[in-house]
Amino acid sequence: MVTGEYELTELVGISGTHLEVKDTKGHILYNKENAIKGKFAFTTEEYDIFEVCFETKMPDSQKHHLSAEHTTKEVTLRMKHGIETKDYDALAKANKLKPLEVELSRLEDLSSAIVSDFAYMKLREEEMRNTNESTNNKVLYFSIFSMCCLMSLAVWQVLYLRRYFKAKKLID
Repeated sequence: MVTGEYELTELVGISGTHLEVKDTKGHILYNKENAIKGKFAFTTEEYDIFEVCFETKMPDSQKHHLSAEHTTKEVTLRMKHGIETKDYDALAKANKLKPLEVELSRLEDLSSAIVSDFAYMKLREEEMRNTNESTNNKVLYFSIFSMCCLMSLAVWQVLYLRRYFKAKKLID
């Protein structure tokens, strides 16, 4: 789960801002015209990098007449993912939980998130180790092949030079 909260300063005479959130595959996860203040949320199955783009277009007639301080917008963006997105206050009200129970629930969720992160790290470590071992084997075989080529070239060179010098009667 990924949530975001944004707020933009408004500028007089400038049209609204377009907000778009994409993943690395180019899928549009959130899209809004005239975004000034709001929230968004979406869920993903995989770890990914997200691109959040705010685009404000000015009419051509105003581009040359306004200074930089009149065309600058300030964007405040707060993004949360995973366990950070869970609203424990709403959970406490819905289930009529005591503060200690809410804290225990939060700690339980946090520990399960840590366990899943460690499982993901272990999986990535196994993949990296397998890649490393595969590369190591390829380098070993390439080194053996290179040494065999060098040895065969050295033997051929010695035999060729011996035959050449015998033909020229420089050696017996």
